[in-house]
Amino acid sequence: MPQSGIVKYHVKLSYQVDGLVERTDIIGAIFGQTEGLLGPEMNLNELQRLSKVGRIEITTISTANTTSGEALLPMSTDIDTCALIAAAIESIDKVGPFDCTFKLDTIDDVRAAKKEDIVKRAKEIKQRWATKTVSEGDTMLRDVHEGVPGKVTTYGPSELSCSSGVFDSNWIILVEGRADIINLLRAGYDNALAIEGAKIDESIKSLCDKKKNVIAFLDGDRAGGFILKELKSVVDIDYELRADPGIEVEDLTPQRIDEILRPVVESLKEQITPTIQNDADKLIAELASRLYPNLNETLEAIALDSDQKEIFKVPISEVVNKLSTQSGIKYLVIDGIITQRLLEGAKNAGIECVIGHRAVKLSTPSVLKVKTFSELGLA
Repeated sequence: MPQSGIVKYHVKLSYQVDGLVERTDIIGAIFGQTEGLLGPEMNLNELQRLSKVGRIEITTISTANTTSGEALLPMSTDIDTCALIAAAIESIDKVGPFDCTFKLDTIDDVRAAKKEDIVKRAKEIKQRWATKTVSEGDTMLRDVHEGVPGKVTTYGPSELSCSSGVFDSNWIILVEGRADIINLLRAGYDNALAIEGAKIDESIKSLCDKKKNVIAFLDGDRAGGFILKELKSVVDIDYELRADPGIEVEDLTPQRIDEILRPVVESLKEQITPTIQNDADKLIAELASRLYPNLNETLEAIALDSDQKEIFKVPISEVVNKLSTQSGIKYLVIDGIITQRLLEGAKNAGIECVIGHRAVKLSTPSVLKVKTFSELGLA
């Protein structure tokens, strides 16, 4: 069909000829015996000239004295015209001197098939994109919305909102409110405490005295400046961070939160137990190399024992809960991001090594080795 024509339908017919004929004989019969049946405007030659009918494809299968096959007509007309053309072709009873029959098999809506392909491809794109971006932080946020305890909790007599990592981490992030804590969870930061007002609660002062480093991460508006000034008058702040001018922390994207916090966290790496061990371990590299091809882009986690035998394989959203019911795990390999929550679960399960795509910037239990696929040369 000329490039100006857009195929809407595929008209498919099967035929049977009581004699040996060629492909050109079939095409000749289709054009010749339908000519004039439906008026000059419906002749196949005219429809082809107007790019309403494309190149007719014919397949042939010959036996000792019969010929059969299929005819395919790409058409850009309406369905009524397709039906008329199909009926006209079914009326053909001769190919050359031989009797024949044509029978309509289907009229396929090409656009419907394209829609199915588009939806299928969209699902593949979504899956691939989710694989590159989904993190345990997103799972934490989903758990928060579903009311699962242990993600956003409270601290002190005043029950200030905080994330669960505040109790274990040796550094904390002070933010203004509960919504900020939830947004930091989405970015993978699980050690935030909410000030919740311009007046600084006594429990914040006592907690900051116990922590090695304190980060203030406040809104980029005028109120955020006032709170920072009040905070600095009663608490020793090691790092002062602000959201973009006029923007609140709760409105930042997870990516932007990470961009603001990352430089500070990188400077803390040498003070805190390192996120990723730098020692070369050929056994871990071999294990990761074996599992990576089949694990990548599945959003799943695999647990193995000391003999590298699989104990279980589950979606990464279920792995933390699964760890609390299993024993004998030595290696945990995930197609996702390694978070503080996951590390604590791995530590409690007695796991020695966790491997994933990326690790968030939180404290790592000293008994654990944490590796990434990129560090091992796999991604």
